[in-house]
Amino acid sequence: MSLTPQDPQAQSAAGGGKGLGDGADSGRARPRRRVLRWSATVLAVLILGTSGAGYLYYQHLNGNIKKDDLNIGDSKDRAAASKANAAGQTPLNILLLGSDARDSAENQKLGGARDTFNTPARADVQMLLHVSADRTNMSVVSIPRDTLVSIPQCTDPDSGKVYAASTSAMVNDSLGRGGPGCTVATWEKLTDIHIDHFMMVDFSGVVDMADAIGGVPVCVDANIYSHTSTGHGSGLKLKKGTTSVKGKQALQWLRTRYGFEDDTDIARTKAQHMYMNSMVRQLRENATLSNPGKLRDLAETATKALTVDDGLGTVAKLYDLSKELKKVPTERITMTTMPWQYSSTSSGRVVPKPADADKLFRLVREDIALDGKDKKKKKTTAASTDPAAADDEIAVQVENGTSGDGQVAVPGRARAVSTLLAGKGFTKAAADTTALTGLDETVIRYPSADLEGDAQRVAKALGIPFSQVKKETDVSGVTLVVGADWRSGDTYQAADDDDTTPSSASALNGADTKACMHVDPNYIW
Repeated sequence: MSLTPQDPQAQSAAGGGKGLGDGADSGRARPRRRVLRWSATVLAVLILGTSGAGYLYYQHLNGNIKKDDLNIGDSKDRAAASKANAAGQTPLNILLLGSDARDSAENQKLGGARDTFNTPARADVQMLLHVSADRTNMSVVSIPRDTLVSIPQCTDPDSGKVYAASTSAMVNDSLGRGGPGCTVATWEKLTDIHIDHFMMVDFSGVVDMADAIGGVPVCVDANIYSHTSTGHGSGLKLKKGTTSVKGKQALQWLRTRYGFEDDTDIARTKAQHMYMNSMVRQLRENATLSNPGKLRDLAETATKALTVDDGLGTVAKLYDLSKELKKVPTERITMTTMPWQYSSTSSGRVVPKPADADKLFRLVREDIALDGKDKKKKKTTAASTDPAAADDEIAVQVENGTSGDGQVAVPGRARAVSTLLAGKGFTKAAADTTALTGLDETVIRYPSADLEGDAQRVAKALGIPFSQVKKETDVSGVTLVVGADWRSGDTYQAADDDDTTPSSASALNGADTKACMHVDPNYIW
């Protein structure tokens, strides 16, 4: 394998952080706050070349790479494999993780928080990288680490310990339930997007990789010092304008919450997106990467920093992946954050914003570019390979979700729609008058692949788009939730197809060289 100065295409991960803390937050009300970990630089390994290196050195690099199981959740919670396009090409989904493990003296020194040394790691940074089937574009979705989600049952592949499912837990807790395979399982349950691979890096890996690539340019619109009199803050101190950061300073940038915009985890995620985009451009433009010594150092550092699934467990496999990634132009990379809202039941936590998060996940699932530059794709009329039962054999539970969108529920709506279904031949349709679900948009849910065909048959009979038919394991059978968009009448009026990225996803283009973080005036020096 060889590498020229034009070859590098490294994609990286940055993700959320706890909304109320960063590296020096141990004195807050929740003392076990974890410092933000970032995995953007992890994908720099994809620029590896091994020409001139002997077989033994190649094996040495392979030995550096740590491996773990891809998915350790229950099979019922797993998403179906991505479908190929008309040309036989399939999308590629990689979950990028930043671990907050304090399992070494170096990680302890960089991460602080001595009380958490050698405790279970958390996936404080989580980012899904989606490469389109035709390799023309790339979409990246971050999730704030304070997001409350359902974590499925996971089984530790080493000890055999079974971690019970949780209906409302911090998404970053998933890593401590048997390893990165549980975080993958959690993402698949949340998004119904099939994940092909994961890549994970820790504190020391971030610092080492930043040094190996020679620094990454970042920008602030004022002098910033992320530090408070009570010891909060990452310690980042920069002058106004653009600075090339590396090593510990790069880690400080990626951990900074106090000092960026409104001092929230969301602002921190935005800064990480800027760093990722800048690093990608730096790797493509940096001619020093043609220097064999520099490249060797980068190869050594990157492979030591990585934990991956078996499907990426050798330099050769990583190199093959790099060839796919480098096909995507920088200007077709779109970075987003999962649309969110504050939890009504848990202070300081967030949850997916119902309609917008679902839409963003659907766009990724259907391989629709988030930059809006795709040619109009023909909508699929049906996705299931599982045949539907006869209409009079399909049991359908109908729930009244018309209280969505802030409206008062329409009395008797579930019963009315179940009667409508019965009139169409679905004689086993029944209203569930106890359900209190409120949804903006009507959906049909099914728990497992063998009922997908039945769910789609119900959708077709009612004129409900197949994009509103979803696999969700918290239902026991085909379940129709009549949303606020169908409050009356016997005919469902589907909204016009809208494949635009929700504004709440805060999209940032990979070629944007003018992006600059706004500094909170309270942290200007």
